[in-house]
Amino acid sequence: MALLLNALYFVFLIFVSPLIFWRSWKHGRYRRGWSGKLFGPSQGIRTSQCVVWLHAVSVGEVQVLRSLIEILEKERPDLTLVISVSTDSGMDLAIKLFAKHHLFFTPFDFSWSVRRALRVMHPVLIVLAELELWPNWLLSAERIGCPVAVINARLSARSFKGYARIPYLVRKCMQTIDWVGAQSETVATRFEKLGVPSNRLTITGNVKFDGATGDRLSPEVVLRRELLSLTTEHMVFLAGSTQSPEELLVLTTFLELAPRFPNLKLILVPRHVERFEEVAKAIEATGLPWARRSTSQSVGSDPNWRIFLGDSVGELRWWWGLANIGFVGGSFGDRGGQNMIEPCAYGVATCFGPNTRNFADIVHLLLEEKASERLESPEELRPWIESMLIDSKKRDAMSNQAIQVCQGHRGANQRSWENLQRFLPRKPST
Repeated sequence: MALLLNALYFVFLIFVSPLIFWRSWKHGRYRRGWSGKLFGPSQGIRTSQCVVWLHAVSVGEVQVLRSLIEILEKERPDLTLVISVSTDSGMDLAIKLFAKHHLFFTPFDFSWSVRRALRVMHPVLIVLAELELWPNWLLSAERIGCPVAVINARLSARSFKGYARIPYLVRKCMQTIDWVGAQSETVATRFEKLGVPSNRLTITGNVKFDGATGDRLSPEVVLRRELLSLTTEHMVFLAGSTQSPEELLVLTTFLELAPRFPNLKLILVPRHVERFEEVAKAIEATGLPWARRSTSQSVGSDPNWRIFLGDSVGELRWWWGLANIGFVGGSFGDRGGQNMIEPCAYGVATCFGPNTRNFADIVHLLLEEKASERLESPEELRPWIESMLIDSKKRDAMSNQAIQVCQGHRGANQRSWENLQRFLPRKPST
């Protein structure tokens, strides 16, 4: 099987290499870590015999690992934590958050690269954030007796159908996983149907509820409020994790509302780094005073700005703490939505488009509790924002419901930690 998979991966890599080279040249992506991706890490971890390997695909999964790593640092300082990521943006955020730990790019699922990674690190446990179903990696870990756990596991209806088309390989992989902490009962059922034994499944809830504290008085939020010279008189509309053409929709909406609401300000945070300049040009074309994070350490010199571009990685969770009204991007296209828990935890009156399959259970919960609103078409954005600006009682009611829902669904991190402990060696006596 390993030889067959290696051949398939090699053919696929050749097929997509023109796209990789083009994006590398055009946007500066995929330039780092190729040696480790193709051949695995070159050096072992010598500081401890007890290594825990935690893996995140990109920025969202890095944020998922954040709280668990804090627990591990506090409860098990005897362990050595190594963290792998798959994307450049994920690595940039991991460097900011976990600089004291060993960080590296995840090796591709070639048998030689994953076996080398396992050989040089000797992990006692592998923890995957949300899900990474790579056959050679999972089967190699099983072969050396290293348990694999999945935290905050999610499996969309689309992914479930896709995996179901290759039942033999998927079942073989699923049966190597020692424990899955599922976000919901629906997700747990999908994992079980694909081959994870029921006694290895636990419904822990969504870790992202724990990570979204919703504290508007936290130092990180206060710092950014001062940076942007915001006061209680301002009304902030924030569009986060946007993708093309959502930025143009948001800018058009803002241009229509700005003259009527002089205290309204827009914070725009695109999802992908390579689109920052494109969005900056679109903002410049509006003719309104604007600023951007990458070139402004202080915006206080121009308190009259109307649009702010958050062109940075890993700060959106703090920008949400400045908003009164929010739109979560990736929901008017094919992306499947982005994290709407963070704005709701702050009590932001939040809306999103119809395509939120990646957060289906969360969306169902929020809509059922009237803690957010789904818009069926882009044309509904402007009247919805306008209604939130005019009707403060409606806005406050949604805000309060959002806070209550988020506070009532915390605890997934602790439940995950309680289940992971059984896979770790006993803590040394002091």
